[in-house]
Amino acid sequence: MNYLSQNFKYLRKLKGYTQEQMAEMLGIKRPSIGAYEEGRADPPLALLSKLAGIFRITVDQLLHKNLERTGLKSGTDTKVLAITVDKEERENIELIPQKASAGYLNGYADPEYIQEMPKFNLPHLPTGTYRAFEIKGDSMLPLVSGTIIVGQYVEQLRDIKNGRTYVLVTSDEGVVYKRVFNYLDEKGKLFLVSDNSLFSPYEIEPHQILEIWEAKAFISMEFPNPTESNITLESLSEMLKSIHKYVIRIAER
Repeated sequence: MNYLSQNFKYLRKLKGYTQEQMAEMLGIKRPSIGAYEEGRADPPLALLSKLAGIFRITVDQLLHKNLERTGLKSGTDTKVLAITVDKEERENIELIPQKASAGYLNGYADPEYIQEMPKFNLPHLPTGTYRAFEIKGDSMLPLVSGTIIVGQYVEQLRDIKNGRTYVLVTSDEGVVYKRVFNYLDEKGKLFLVSDNSLFSPYEIEPHQILEIWEAKAFISMEFPNPTESNITLESLSEMLKSIHKYVIRIAER
């Protein structure tokens, strides 16, 4: 079955675009949008590819998937977020294991891929969309490799709060878990810092970020040893000073 007309209309309304705005984005006349949404005409392949690119989905999804029924919701900027729901229409928490993290870069917007991931629910979480990621490595000690971080979806990068930890899905590095400092207004970049001081901080461009999830809980079979934690108010203050000096050095280049 071809779902093009209803998907076209659904995606436009999902993002709050008028037919006039959609026509301008696609470089066509407004009546053509109405014709496509009502099934009176079929857009050329080049236009289909452009529309799929705007909403970060595939042409096959646009044509052959009922996007409203499979659970797509508005995401950051023009992105569309794939979700799953339980029998009572409550959003699940999908788990992305370490072994699946590489595939997640290609499947994060695909409802069928997300549907295949393990799912669970946790009580007492504030309203929002959540996903769980199994972290790898020891850059965020005392949380060890294999710890599962439950993150809440962040729609706008400017909502990132300095010094909090986030799971970032990036085009270059894949899935990473870091403490983030927001310098979008000053430098147009984010700075990622590890809790393990052996790892150097680094910067990342906004266009490299596919998704970002604020850490809200963690699940681990190993309990952190307080004596092993190197994050204190004093060390966090020093971390902020270090980042600030780094920004100044860049500005002086």
